[in-house]
Amino acid sequence: MQARHEWKHEINHVDLLTLRQRLRAVTYTDAHAKNGQYMIRSLYFDNLEDKALREKLDGINIREKFRIRMYNLDDTLIRLEKKSKQNGLCRKESIALTKEQTQMILDGEYDFMVQSGKKLLEELYLKMMFQGLRPKTIVDYTREPYVYPAGNVRVTLDYDIRTGLRCVDFLNPDCITIPADSAPVILEVKWDEFLPSIIRDVVQLPGRHTSAFSKYAVCRIYG
Repeated sequence: MQARHEWKHEINHVDLLTLRQRLRAVTYTDAHAKNGQYMIRSLYFDNLEDKALREKLDGINIREKFRIRMYNLDDTLIRLEKKSKQNGLCRKESIALTKEQTQMILDGEYDFMVQSGKKLLEELYLKMMFQGLRPKTIVDYTREPYVYPAGNVRVTLDYDIRTGLRCVDFLNPDCITIPADSAPVILEVKWDEFLPSIIRDVVQLPGRHTSAFSKYAVCRIYG
């Protein structure tokens, strides 16, 4: 699993319009996007001491978080993901989950995870048992994805970030969410070995600098 570089920038809606035009001129839209975008729903895990949240807020150099994710509320496209960060480099492990498996996790039926034969599910099970990880909150947002083949670059514009408060009813399309407090638009740039100069130039905005913004953290402001 190759580590990837990642930049995050907090931007505003004027910046969003500017970057959208620039990116459309030099990149490709992700093939999975519909009308140039898709909706992401993530269910994040944490323990009673808010380990994942505190490590993020404290800037711990080596940290990880687990989440379940789906796109456009399509329950045939559910993924369990573990995102790790060390020395500024990111790694992501991901496996498919069925709707039934996801519901069992939500219902507290964990035995199938041990017998699944999938290492990531087994790891989550162990950390649920020994670290007390449990589903914590839903995070919804809209994403505009752009790709550039050289350097395996992926640029995303994320906005309309919403929190499910304490709701963990991940599969319920009617789960009530509200706008996360003062959440900005987030520009993310990810790449492998090198970032092509054309992309570096396109994403430059006056007065914008890299940020440690976390959608999970901002959505936990309500508890």
